[in-house]
Amino acid sequence: MCLERIDRRIAYVQKRQAEEEHGRRNRPRPPDWVVELSRATGEPLQVHDGECGMKGKRHRAISRDEARRLLTTDAVPACPFCHPDTQLRIITGLAARRDRSGRASNDRSIPPAIVPNRRLVMTA
Repeated sequence: MCLERIDRRIAYVQKRQAEEEHGRRNRPRPPDWVVELSRATGEPLQVHDGECGMKGKRHRAISRDEARRLLTTDAVPACPFCHPDTQLRIITGLAARRDRSGRASNDRSIPPAIVPNRRLVMTA
């Protein structure tokens, strides 16, 4: 009687472990890009990398092209933690966005530009 209970318990634990492993292997990939949405209006707040831990609860997956459009045309800010603008090779007038002390300014009035896929060379 006692051995039967032990065997049932072992079978149950093995079945649970197999189910958990199956779930880990078949988990869907996170999206490449997500947009965080406002709770009140549903408007875009920030663009994030799909694996960013700082995206809010209200977000939706977006394509690469839509992420670029939101960051450039619609001037939706990029997440300061995962930097999707850098990953998408979008640069926002770096020289013009510096204040007098040389620190970066958060002025979003300067339109961003998309940089082609090539190595950037910084000159002084």
